[in-house]
Amino acid sequence: MASVQIAPSILSADFARLGEQVREAEAAGADLIHIDVMDGHFVPQITVGPLVVAALRRVTRLPLHVHLMVENPERHIAAFAEAGAELITVHIETCPHLHRTLEMIREAGAKPAVVLNPATPLILLEEVLDQVALVLVMTVNPGNGGQTLIPQTLGKVRRLREMLKARGLTSCLIEVDGGINGDTIGEAVRAGADVLVMGSAIFGYAGGVTAAIRHYREILKSIGSAPQEQG
Repeated sequence: MASVQIAPSILSADFARLGEQVREAEAAGADLIHIDVMDGHFVPQITVGPLVVAALRRVTRLPLHVHLMVENPERHIAAFAEAGAELITVHIETCPHLHRTLEMIREAGAKPAVVLNPATPLILLEEVLDQVALVLVMTVNPGNGGQTLIPQTLGKVRRLREMLKARGLTSCLIEVDGGINGDTIGEAVRAGADVLVMGSAIFGYAGGVTAAIRHYREILKSIGSAPQEQG
């Protein structure tokens, strides 16, 4: 499972040592850094803005993926792209003019991606699926770290994988976010996930960030050598 990417989410990092922890994640073999941006409206919490993204851009060479859990994301796209975000993900629930929003991300110089909450159906993606680099399937309700994965969301991942195959969209990645840890990583990958967002599972790991990433790489290797899930 070398092709499966690990994306540490800074939502669970120690912000007093944020740069240090991100550098450690990079040295340990993380593939990208996932940045949850919350506005206190779409979700109750408030987190970070473009200044934090710009600061991280200075300390890591890893791609920075910004997940905009905000209302009116169009107002913030240019600022995050300018700060150094390579990929910007917007919630379909906040974008009545989704096609235009995705175009704005592309014009700002970032790759566009879209995310769906657990209860949001895949059918809403049909008209834009060929226009995104990545689809993020929330496997918990957004807003808080450390939640338990909602099992039904893995069925959505499987169906999305079939949609992509049917359309020949082999370059579009599937990302999962929420409750991904040593107990659920196998289910998520066998369902079709390409990118695993992991927050507390990495930054809260008892042995530290480096040990966490090595541990999950070993699990991915064992999944790769096992029979794959069918159907």
